[in-house]
Amino acid sequence: MTLKQLEAFYWAATCRNFAVAANRLSISVSSLSKRIGELEASLGAALFNRSARSASLTPLGEHLLPHARELLRGADHFLQQAGTQLSYAGRCRFGVGELTSLTWMPRLIEAIQQAHPNLLVEPFAGVGQLVEDGLENGELDFAIIAGPSSRPAVASSRIGQAEFGWVAAPRALGRRQRVRPAQLADMTLVTLPQNSGVIRILDDWLAAHHVAPGRAMNCNSWGAVAGMIRQGLGVGFLPTAWAEVLCRRGELVMLADFPPLNPLQYTFQRRRDDTRPMLDDMRKLAAKLIDFHAPSCLV
Repeated sequence: MTLKQLEAFYWAATCRNFAVAANRLSISVSSLSKRIGELEASLGAALFNRSARSASLTPLGEHLLPHARELLRGADHFLQQAGTQLSYAGRCRFGVGELTSLTWMPRLIEAIQQAHPNLLVEPFAGVGQLVEDGLENGELDFAIIAGPSSRPAVASSRIGQAEFGWVAAPRALGRRQRVRPAQLADMTLVTLPQNSGVIRILDDWLAAHHVAPGRAMNCNSWGAVAGMIRQGLGVGFLPTAWAEVLCRRGELVMLADFPPLNPLQYTFQRRRDDTRPMLDDMRKLAAKLIDFHAPSCLV
């Protein structure tokens, strides 16, 4: 029995399928199956029931799973104690929301590559729910998205926040000199859909000011939202840095009578059972570099 065999067994048991587990370990599915087969041979019994369309754990596999987790956790702890300047190799897959991908993600990738030149970085950008699904299924090593996760299998660490400002194009305001929150009832609110983390702070703001928009126009892209607001299709809010640039250009105006939204908290998320030292290093890098004022091609 080797650590590589236990590692192959553990990730095959906890990822969505063997292909995801093999991808996570940067090996082929056949190599993963070989390691599991060698482990089963050493134990003299099967760990997976392969008669079904998707492999499921046998009773022995269920019994071994927590022990494999503890052995791998112990090995990770030893690596942390053995050296403070570890250089990682293989593949690192992480997920982020669109706002992160458009602002400071390139800086994060650059920092990872400089610290670990043999590590292949593979980012994925999507809405928070999709990113969390990928993390929980084992397709991603870590995630950086808005808000703490409500999933029991996912641990969240706060690393920073994003701030937003209410804006509109002059043409959307018409002859109005000033716009107050109550007037949203007669206007269109342009924003992201319900599965976006930013909706949390929007719902809090609407409830606090006892208002509801007359109409909502939703889109799952920050770039599209910014474009629709610039076109005068409704009012909305944008990341503060974007809003300031567009207002300086005269394309938008700040809605000065709209109280500010609460900042949106961002977290570094990882599976609770994944104790690799690499993830601690990635979290520290992310906490150091997070910056939603970073340049964006959109503005």
